[in-house]
Formats: sequence, structure tokens, C-alpha cells
Amino acid sequence: MPTSLQHNLTSAYFDAAHKLYPKQARRRIVAYVESYDDIAFWRTLLAEFEDEEHYFQVMLPSATTLTKGKKMVLMNTLNTDELGKSMIACVDSDYDFLIQGKTHTSRKINNSPYIFQTYGYAIESFHCYAESLHEICVEATLNDRVIIDFPAVMKRYSQIAYPLFLWNIWFYRQRDTHTFPMYDFNSCVRLRDVNIDHPERALDRMQHVVASKLSEMQAHFPQYIAEVDELGRELRDLGLTPDTAYLYIQGHHILDNVVMKLLVPVCTVLRREREEEIKRLAEHEEQFNNELTAYENSLIGVPMMLKKNSGYKDLYLYQWMRRDVKRLFNQ
Repeated sequence: MPTSLQHNLTSAYFDAAHKLYPKQARRRIVAYVESYDDIAFWRTLLAEFEDEEHYFQVMLPSATTLTKGKKMVLMNTLNTDELGKSMIACVDSDYDFLIQGKTHTSRKINNSPYIFQTYGYAIESFHCYAESLHEICVEATLNDRVIIDFPAVMKRYSQIAYPLFLWNIWFYRQRDTHTFPMYDFNSCVRLRDVNIDHPERALDRMQHVVASKLSEMQAHFPQYIAEVDELGRELRDLGLTPDTAYLYIQGHHILDNVVMKLLVPVCTVLRREREEEIKRLAEHEEQFNNELTAYENSLIGVPMMLKKNSGYKDLYLYQWMRRDVKRLFNQ
């Protein structure tokens, strides 16, 4: 669909929907988001700022098609007087925050007060917040025993990935997405064969892969080493440190190839423990079957619990997002 037609249809839809509300009602601010999963995340944040004069309606980016995504959200911010007054855009930062205006999209996102971003890579970065992962295990298994120190594991994971991640970001800042692309970096920083009794072994294997790739990059591009080091110092002002790198790495990669690799075996053990406890304490088979059924009916899958996770509200990235929304009302 031509861009102009899309804007006209979006504007017409926006005006028609606005007329459904009486003039004295609270002013509606439409918040366009990228996909279904983003709706609940941004609603959690924006609902905090609703008052007697304003409320938010979180919506997918198109009222006329099923097209979704960041590009479609940003299209809604073009050539409209409603932006900021009755419309905002809410998007994943991806790498756009870290590359700091080196592309048109990055400049648009970082410079507009009415485009809100996650700062970390994506909403998955928040759902995978290390400090909240034990709670995910508890909610998914109803067993509060600690098996893995998730903050410690994710901190070491970040420290291992960090120097190679700087190279990945450096090339993206040069608009070079081919020399060391994201998928190449991700293949180096995935966890394989996690043993929950010794998670450090998977990290040690990853460190070996990262060290090999890092040596390769330094050997092929020695002229860039000083610039990459300087980039690291610059990115600290954006919250990226050796301890926090996992929050800026591709969100789906962290979820699928790191966090789920830890959560699934941990939750499997915790559920088995609870089932064995029920079997041990049951006085007869009927009680065992009834209690086991009740327990199983109370469980929710780990992926669903991660999607529902909102234990990230003390994360500094989330506080930056709150600051931005608050600034909208102050303006």
C-alpha cells in the first residue's frame, strides 16, 4: 500500500475513533506498538501515568491491514499533527539506541520525544531480567528452592560476551552489517549442553568460542582495536557495561538460546521434586492422584510465565522509560 494512502487511512481511522468519545471525556492518547506481545508490556508502563485527563489505548500499527512491526509503527509518525498530542509510538530499540544516530531510523528514534523505546534490545530483554528469573521458576513450578544463581550466571555470561559484542556494534555503527553480522555474533554467544549442577561448564565452552572469534577479529582488523576500545568507554554512558551486555544483545537470542536453556532444566527438576514429595506424603493412591492432578492444573508453562513476567520494574532501563513518559506529560 502506498505510504500516502496508509497515512490517510490511519488518520481517518484515528479521527473516526476519536468521535466515539464525548468532548468532556478524558483525552485519549493512542500508543502504536509493533506486535501482539508488545501490547501488554507497554500497557503495564503507560497505565501508570493515566489520570483524570488522559488515558492510553495501546494499538497495533495498522487499522487496515495485518502488517505489523517497527517500520509500520514509525510510518505512523510521519506527516501527522497528532504525534505527541494524541499519538505516540512505542518500539524496541534493537541496535538503534547503541548506534546513536548513525542511521536515519536511529536518528528518528533517539531524537523524537514522542517515540518511546526500550533502550535495551527489546521487550524480551526485560522479560529475561536476571533478578526476576527465580520468580519465574517459582511461579512455573510452585517450588521455591534455588538451584541456579541466575544473576551470577547472567553477569558472567555478559562479561564473556561483552568484548565481542563491542566489535559487533562497532561494525553496525559503520553501517556494515556484513563483515560481522548479528547472526554470526549470536552463534558465538549461545549456551550449549547446560548442566544445571555445573552451569559454569557451558559458560567456559562459550568463553572458548568467544576468545577464538575475538582473536580472529583482532588479527584481521588490528587498525580498529583502539576504536572498539573507545566505543566501549562511550557506551558505558548508555548503560552498556561488561555486567549488563545481555540486556542489549538480541532479545530473542537471549530468550531462546540462553535463558530458556537455563530455565527449562531447572523447572523440570523443581517440578519433579514437588511430584516426588506428593508421592511420598500421600497416604493412599487416590490421594496421590488427586493431589498430583491439583498440582499439575496449577502449573503454567515456562514460556508463558516469561511472557507474563513483570519483575523488571526496578531495572534501570525501565526507569529510563518511565522518565520519558513522565516528560511527555510535563511538556
